Amino acid sequence: MPILSMFYGLVVRMYYKDHTPPHVHAEYQDNSALIDINNAEIVEGVLPARYLRFVQAWVEIHRDELLADWKLCRNGEEPFTIAPLK
Repeated sequence: MPILSMFYGLVVRMYYKDHTPPHVHAEYQDNSALIDINNAEIVEGVLPARYLRFVQAWVEIHRDELLADWKLCRNGEEPFTIAPLK
């Protein structure tokens, strides 16, 4: 599962040929969540509130890049890395 970005202790990944809706997997310590790319909301799992806000902000900023990476992964292709939240 490719790592798209890492920031503030978060690791954001995307699986190859994953199920819809388009989403990323965000991990922070022992917590993980699937975050919908279209609305930046949790689909499944849990993250501490502060780190959820970080991921949501990052998704909002990079939505177009994430959707392009989603298409690549759905086709079994390597996604591009995306700049971390600063």
